[in-house]
Amino acid sequence: MELQPHFELMACYNQWMNTKVYDAASRLTTAELSEERGAFFGSIFGTLNHVVVADTIWLKRFAAHPASSARTLAVIVDLPTPQRLDELMFDDLEGLKAHRRWLDTVIINWVGALTDDDLSTTLSYHNTKGVASKRRYSSLIAHFFNHQTHHRGQVSTLFYQAGVDIGVTDLLALIPDEASI
Repeated sequence: MELQPHFELMACYNQWMNTKVYDAASRLTTAELSEERGAFFGSIFGTLNHVVVADTIWLKRFAAHPASSARTLAVIVDLPTPQRLDELMFDDLEGLKAHRRWLDTVIINWVGALTDDDLSTTLSYHNTKGVASKRRYSSLIAHFFNHQTHHRGQVSTLFYQAGVDIGVTDLLALIPDEASI
């Protein structure tokens, strides 16, 4: 499997699913979005904020990488660095939704610029506790997309419990059927 086209698919899936999730969030009241539901980050709103926090942290790390594709992340560098994984970067759905749409466009542009050389390098970074690490860049990008999918899975359950169906969530919906090509 070629990694760059796979990451492009994941970036498109990320954008598609975030659109569905935020459309579903728009059907709930602020109180329903903020209701403690026993999830890792408490509420639907807390979980959506967490995904933005984690994406921001990872994109800032990726922007510091010497890979050629990192230049497409220059717009991320000046964003405030979240200090906690449960930090609320936005306190209203519309602000969070607009930022999410912007982030998804940044992610698509960044992934579109990835090269095989970029993907075969390593990235040195410090985690949120300050522990140094050095890992394969492509593996970290896979983690980046997997983390989003993990928490959107939680959010889809929280929406279901709140009586909101977000519809089809399978990646398969975005994979072209070779028989129809």
